[in-house]
Amino acid sequence: MNATQTFICQPDLINPLTTMGLQMSGILVLSHLFHLAMKAVGNSGPVAQILAGLALGPTGLSRIDKVRNFLYEQSTKDYYPVMEFFFSIIFMFQTGLETDISYAIRTLRPASTIAYGGIISCFILGGTVSFFSHRYLDFIGNAYIVYGLFIIIVLANAAPPAVIRLTAELKIATSDVGRLAVCSSLVNDMSCLFLYALIIATHSGKGFGRGILCLMITVGLIFLNKYLALWFNRRNGNQKYLKHTEVFIILSLVIATSMIIELMSYNSSINCFLLGLMFPREGKSARTLLFKLTYSINNFILPIYFGYIGFQFNGNYFQKLENIVTVILVVVLSIAGKVAGTLAACKYMKIPLNEGVLIGFLLNMKGHADLVLLSGVSNILSWTLKSHDLLLMTIVINTVISGVVISIVMRKEEKRVAQAYRSLELQDPENELRLLACVYGPRHVAATVGIISALRGPQTAPITPYLMHLVELPEKHKAKSALYHELEDDEIEVNEDDYGGNDVLEINDAVDAFTADTKVLIQQVKAVSTFSNMYEDICDYAEDLRVSVILLPFHKHQRIDGKMESGKEGIRTTNQRVLRHAPCSVGIIVNRGPGGAPGFTQILSSETTQHVATLFFGGPDDQEALACSKRIATHPCVNLTVIRFVPSPSSSTENASHPDDDVFLADFYNRHVRSGQVRYVEKCVNSGTQTVAALTEMGDMYTLFIVGRGRRGQSPMTTGMSDWEECPELGIVGDILASSEFSINGSVLIIQQHRNPSI
Repeated sequence: MNATQTFICQPDLINPLTTMGLQMSGILVLSHLFHLAMKAVGNSGPVAQILAGLALGPTGLSRIDKVRNFLYEQSTKDYYPVMEFFFSIIFMFQTGLETDISYAIRTLRPASTIAYGGIISCFILGGTVSFFSHRYLDFIGNAYIVYGLFIIIVLANAAPPAVIRLTAELKIATSDVGRLAVCSSLVNDMSCLFLYALIIATHSGKGFGRGILCLMITVGLIFLNKYLALWFNRRNGNQKYLKHTEVFIILSLVIATSMIIELMSYNSSINCFLLGLMFPREGKSARTLLFKLTYSINNFILPIYFGYIGFQFNGNYFQKLENIVTVILVVVLSIAGKVAGTLAACKYMKIPLNEGVLIGFLLNMKGHADLVLLSGVSNILSWTLKSHDLLLMTIVINTVISGVVISIVMRKEEKRVAQAYRSLELQDPENELRLLACVYGPRHVAATVGIISALRGPQTAPITPYLMHLVELPEKHKAKSALYHELEDDEIEVNEDDYGGNDVLEINDAVDAFTADTKVLIQQVKAVSTFSNMYEDICDYAEDLRVSVILLPFHKHQRIDGKMESGKEGIRTTNQRVLRHAPCSVGIIVNRGPGGAPGFTQILSSETTQHVATLFFGGPDDQEALACSKRIATHPCVNLTVIRFVPSPSSSTENASHPDDDVFLADFYNRHVRSGQVRYVEKCVNSGTQTVAALTEMGDMYTLFIVGRGRRGQSPMTTGMSDWEECPELGIVGDILASSEFSINGSVLIIQQHRNPSI
């Protein structure tokens, strides 16, 4: 509320804003320098940015008279809440927009348990100490209960901006512990802000009526945003993104609503988060907002946001012992309360101790809500500037200590919080499946989306798919040294085409149609690289996203006459390198079908039934293919048949099968075949010729064939088949199914199980 009134009522804007511009520039430069220096020793960005602000503020360079006179103006301090207000609006809106709603619902119970465990612990400690600390903080008046609740909120609050940024920099944002910490911080922050709103409502007398009005305004804007998003999507059907004016309209509505809520004495952070959370995810509107906001927030808003927290730190108060004792007391109680409560909740939820410690310190990061309290509580309590500055110092120290401890813990526990599932075999079909699908253009999207649709399994099984658009960086542009403004108009247009061009439109439309039909959100990323380095981008993304399988398109495509035509050789080279270096299992999709149409397409309704065959010869790769089939078999529109190839009983040749094949198949048979969910067939063959004949017989029966790449040992069933091998990256059987001389009406998915590099 104070921030909005200051912005509206200030008669002179020019001089304070000029000074703030200088401060922001200095914070940005120092924060990037600090980040580069501290990143080498494992410290995070938020800590470096807070220290950069501290170095520029009254405790650091501003102790010099010339620097202080240049950077400080008396009225500038009134605009810090204004800046924090606008930054928090944008960030909380983007946080809601990026929040995985399905995951948040699934983890609501553990996240709430952890969040409220820390809040209750801080409630006990904060309530106890508040009765003794009020005189050291120069509290004036008789509202002891309000003062006690205020101290409790300061101790208990967690800052989602700091937690989200920290988990992203430590590369644990996609891990179970990282996502749980982010969800817990959101529950914690929303709860503390709601308690603050209740205090405001109780104190003002008219607050509850205004609160209902604020809720109605928020709900109204949620519905208006849904209408606007659909309308903007239709208006820009042939464009990659929305126009700048349309983005401005959406953000203006969010900011205007937030200012109205603030003028009603309520905090607008919950409102902004809900607006982002309920914004339609499919289509160009959400994609444009994320594209526009993410870069600005990560490179400008957050560094300035954290930098200003440190910039307001005034170390001159440490000249008195009682101030030092007060700050240390609040910091210790905050850390002890949050970590102890979080560990107790994690023990109850049977979460490992090391992860509990990490979550506890992540939830001890302070930020926006604390600053809101410091600026807004002055309307209720009477205290001095010293009280404000001392509590601000506890926020800074708390965040710096927690950030350093988290970096130390992560250096020791990095391997333990790495991805748990590097293959499909180790995963339960009912658990979340994370996969990375790669496409080079619209031609690959139909088959890829069809596989994702099938891997979704039942409605209850969660899936988190990522689609990576791979764009070749031509050597001529790589070698070109001209800057963007030095290029001619035709060169700029060629550049645009080289970096995705109109392919992006068709890919986006296909993804949006899939999301609208299945309600499964596919998150999109783009990698622009030369073919020689493209495999590194794929493997790095797969490791950062902690996926269990990578799906790659085959370098050949089918013509109308059914023949397979080779595409760019760089695609084949990339596939081969990914197979060698991938941090998880890999699948290669060969898109085949009658008349050149995809054999396996997206499953849209219960009226469409896809017949899928899994070919099992033996070995780890075939076991992985069977594990992939487990999930596909649970889809209500898939009819799965497992075909095991075995030597004929009359054959004198021994079957060199993998020792785990029988155990794995027996478990699969008992779980899926006996229940009638999957059909099981055995084919007796004694040579590669008989195997090819058997494959030919079933070529028209199925729309998708799933088979392992290889590692079957010396099997008599594939003897002689390698003589016709054209693409070794597909394996012997996969190469036959993808051959132009072999006529089938279905697509092929070749699976390679993750190979431990230490073996």
